Amino acid sequence: MRPRSEKLNVLFEDNHLLVVNKPPLLPTMGVKEGDLSLITQSRQYIKQKYNKPGNVYLGIVSRLDAFVSGVIVLAKTSKAAGRLSEQFRNRTADKTYWAIIPDVLTEENGRLEDWVIKNESLHRMIVIPQGKSSSPGAKIARLDYKTIGSENTNRRSPTKLLEIKLETGRKHQIRVQLENAGASILGDRKYGSELPFQCGIALHSRELSIEHPISRVIQSFQAETPSWWNIDQYSL
Repeated sequence: MRPRSEKLNVLFEDNHLLVVNKPPLLPTMGVKEGDLSLITQSRQYIKQKYNKPGNVYLGIVSRLDAFVSGVIVLAKTSKAAGRLSEQFRNRTADKTYWAIIPDVLTEENGRLEDWVIKNESLHRMIVIPQGKSSSPGAKIARLDYKTIGSENTNRRSPTKLLEIKLETGRKHQIRVQLENAGASILGDRKYGSELPFQCGIALHSRELSIEHPISRVIQSFQAETPSWWNIDQYSL
């Protein structure tokens, strides 16, 4: 499937940053020639807006999975790329995610802490038992969540809206940890979900706070969820 919109949704732009709301099903980068990705779409946007000849520089400083929507920042200069990459590497950039899950967690708010490792044969991350935390390649994964909305409809399978803060930044971390907790994200078949979702999976990068790489001022950017999330059905 292709992303719902091929028009770039720009949240903020200056001489150093381009902040966009990525739609689901759009890879950040790494596609074969001719296929659409966020980086190629963004470069085309810059070329057309500023009538730039030749190649356009944009630096990827963090990624979102193709199935995930939401706010992501690109660097328009190499200096900005270096300074932003350092923030993400040192985890001083603050990221907030929203996720829709089945109403199965016993605690409204809590912390998930798991050891994770990549399963090469399945091409996915998996949680391993605590006793095997010394396995080669195992890494600790920690996140905090709180329930910010309960579905106020009468569906047979009620759901909840979570707000999630990552303490660590492991590959597919939110997806694999929620699966391990028995609360797979809606639409995420790779990580155990049996509940459908209209497009992509119900995981959204809601807010990003960074230190501007030049002015050093803290800036926060919010991205609205796709329309099919039907946020109005949750009592926020």
